[in-house]
Amino acid sequence: MALKLIKPADGSRMILGEDESILIGQPPEVLKGLLLNEIRNFDTLVLCDTHEKDGSLLNNLEFPLYFFLFVAKGLEQGRLLNLVGEADDISRALRLLRLTLLGPIKAELDHWGTEERLKNEWLNAAEYLALKDDKQKTKDVESFFNIIPFENNTAKTPHFLITHLASDTYHLSYENGPSIEVNLEEDCEINPPYAMQADFIPRDLVKLGLEILGSASGFTANEPCTGLALCYNGEYILIDSLPYLDKHLFARGISKNQISAVFLTHLHDDHCSLFPLLLMPRKVNIISTREIYEMAMDKLSCHINWDIVVIKSFFEFTEVTPDKCINYYGLEIKTHTTVHSIPTIGATFSTTYKGLTRSICVIGDNHGMSAIKKMVKEGVVSKETFNKLQNIFTTRFDLLVADGGAGAIHGDPADALKSDSDRVVFVHVEHLSNKFNTTFSMASSGKRYTVMDGDSSIYISLMNHYLSLWLGEPLSDRWGRSILAEEEVRRYNKGDVIMVQGAQSRGNVFLILTGYCEVVISHKDNLETVATLQAGEVIGEMAVVTGTRKRNASVVASSPVSVCVFSEDTFNAFISSEGHKEKLLKRWHLRQKIRVLPQFNGLISTVLERIAHSAELEPLQAGMLLSINENYWYLLADGEAVFNEEDKLELGAELGYCPFSESRPGKLKAIKDCKIVKIAKDETERLILEVPQFGYLIRKYRVKQNVSHIDWLRGFVSIQ
Repeated sequence: MALKLIKPADGSRMILGEDESILIGQPPEVLKGLLLNEIRNFDTLVLCDTHEKDGSLLNNLEFPLYFFLFVAKGLEQGRLLNLVGEADDISRALRLLRLTLLGPIKAELDHWGTEERLKNEWLNAAEYLALKDDKQKTKDVESFFNIIPFENNTAKTPHFLITHLASDTYHLSYENGPSIEVNLEEDCEINPPYAMQADFIPRDLVKLGLEILGSASGFTANEPCTGLALCYNGEYILIDSLPYLDKHLFARGISKNQISAVFLTHLHDDHCSLFPLLLMPRKVNIISTREIYEMAMDKLSCHINWDIVVIKSFFEFTEVTPDKCINYYGLEIKTHTTVHSIPTIGATFSTTYKGLTRSICVIGDNHGMSAIKKMVKEGVVSKETFNKLQNIFTTRFDLLVADGGAGAIHGDPADALKSDSDRVVFVHVEHLSNKFNTTFSMASSGKRYTVMDGDSSIYISLMNHYLSLWLGEPLSDRWGRSILAEEEVRRYNKGDVIMVQGAQSRGNVFLILTGYCEVVISHKDNLETVATLQAGEVIGEMAVVTGTRKRNASVVASSPVSVCVFSEDTFNAFISSEGHKEKLLKRWHLRQKIRVLPQFNGLISTVLERIAHSAELEPLQAGMLLSINENYWYLLADGEAVFNEEDKLELGAELGYCPFSESRPGKLKAIKDCKIVKIAKDETERLILEVPQFGYLIRKYRVKQNVSHIDWLRGFVSIQ
C-alpha cells in the first residue's frame, strides 16, 4: 500500500497510512485545511522545529485536538492522540493547552490578586464545562495524549517509525512497508488554507466604527476566524488578534502603523494570535484583565520558547477591571465578564462628540443565556453575572456584536430578540435561520459598520502625527500650518499606479495615510519590488531632496490606499529652511546600506527608516585605522577590512558593542576603501525597547548564531 501525502495548509503535511494518519506541523487554522480536504480522522501530531514563519506560529494544537476529540470521535472511542516532538517542545505545547482548554489554576489567580467572587466563578465555570472522565473528574490535558518524544532523532508510533533528519525534515517508514520523506522547509510562505477576498476600494476613516476582519468559528472551513478592528478617530484598536492577522489587515488596507492597541477577550487560538504584534514598528497596548494578559504572555512564551519577561517587554499593558470604566484617550471602555470555558471578557466602547454619545458593545464569546441560567441554579455562576449579561441584551447600543455560535460554549441568537440596539450583528455564525434573518445580520469578513462618521480633522491630525514621526521631531507649528493648508487627500484602488518610474514629479510629494504600497523598479521586461511602504511613510521626497525632480521607481498601491498630497515647492522650502535636507540625504544613503546587512534582514521600511535616523556612516580609506570601543555598535557595510590585524571581516561583521552578544573592542584596518555603519550603544538599546520588530529580529538572529549570551530561551516547562 502506498502512503498518501496531502498538504492541508502551508507549513503542514498529512501522511495517510492504512491504519494511521499523521499530521506534521500545525499552522493557524490547519483544521480548516483538513475539512476542505475532507479529512475526517488522524491519529498522530508531529511538532515541527520552526516555531514561527511568515508572521504565523506553526505549532497550534488547540483546534487539531478538538478535531480529534469531537470530529474524529477520539473521545467517544477512548483513543489517545499520539504527540511526537522534542521533549522541550512537547512540554510547552501541553502547558499552553492547559491554559487554553482549562484556564488558570487557583494558585495563579491567587498570585494575580483576582477578586474572590470572580476567582471562584471562573474556576467553577471551567470545571463545569471541562471534559470529565468516568468518575466525573476533570480530565488533565495529558490524558488526551500518548506522548512520544524523539530519542536519538527517532520516534515510534503504533505503525510508523519517524526519523528526524534535519530541521523540519522527516523520514516516515510504515511498518515494514512504504516510506516517505517530508520537508516543511519547502514552504516559505504561510497563507490561510481558504481563499481571501481583498478590498479594492479605500474607505474613509471614521470617529467610531467597526471593521470585520473575520467572523467565523474555528470549525468553519472557508471563512476566517473572528477578529474585529475598532476605528476610533482614525486609529485602530483590534478586538482580539485573529490568525493570519497580517494577511487580513493587508486585505482590508489597514496598515500595522495604524494599530495602537488590542483589546484581548480571551486565550482561545481563534482569538489570541499575538505573534504578529512582536513584528510591529511600535509597541502595541494590550488592553485586558490582569489574568488574561498574564496567560496570553505565558502562551506566547511557550509558543516561541522565549522567557515570559522578554515577551512582556514587547508590549504595553493597560489593565481593565470588570464592571469598571477606563478612559482610553477619550474612548470610554467598560469591561464585563462572560461565561465561557476559560476567563473571557467583552466591553462597551463609547465616545461623546458634540454632546452626542455613541456606543459599540462587543459581548465576547459567551454561553447561551438558557444554559447560564441552569448554571446559576447549580451554583456555578452568580445571579449577578446572569443579570449583567441579561442587561447587555436589553440595553440600547448603536451596535451590538454578539456570539451566536450555539454549540457547547457559544451563544444563542434568540438571546438578542429583546435587544433595543439599533443594529445587532452576530459572529461565530455560518447562517441565521429564517426566524432571525430579518431581525439580525451576520458579520462577515470585509463588512464595515460606521457609528460616527469622520471629517477632515482626522486626516489633519494623522498628517501631523506621521510627519513628526518621519522627521524624528515635532513638526513646527508654522510650517505645519503651511504644509497642511495645501494638503489634498487622494484615494487609490488596489493595483493603481501612484508614481511612474522615469516620469517627472509633477510637483507632488505623498504621505501615505492608510494601506500599503510597493516600490517597483523596471529592468527592461522584469519588475523588481524593492520595498513595501505603509501608512506613515513619505513617497517622492527624494526627488525633492536630490533636486532631480524625476521618479527613480514606480509606486503601486498593493492594497486600498489613501495618501496626502503636498506641494513639492512648499515641501522643498520646508526641508531647506528647517535644515532637514542634509539629514534626509544621510538617512537615504544609510537606509540603502542597512537594508542589505544580515542583522536587519526582514525589517519593514518604517523600521529601517528609524534605524537610519539613529545611525552614522563612517567612510575609511584603504590603510586607515579605526579604534573600536564599546560605546558604539559597528557594522562593516562596504569594502574590505581586518580586525586586530588578523581577522578578515565579512559584510555585516559586528564590532564594539554587540547587542545580546559579547563585545568586540579593538582596531579595525581598512584593506580597501570601507564604509562602517555605527549606532551608539544607548541608541541601540532604546531602539530595541521601542521597536518590537527590531528587538525581536535581532534576538532571533542571535539564536541562529548560537552565541553564548542567549539567556532568554524557556526550555522545558511544567504543565501547572
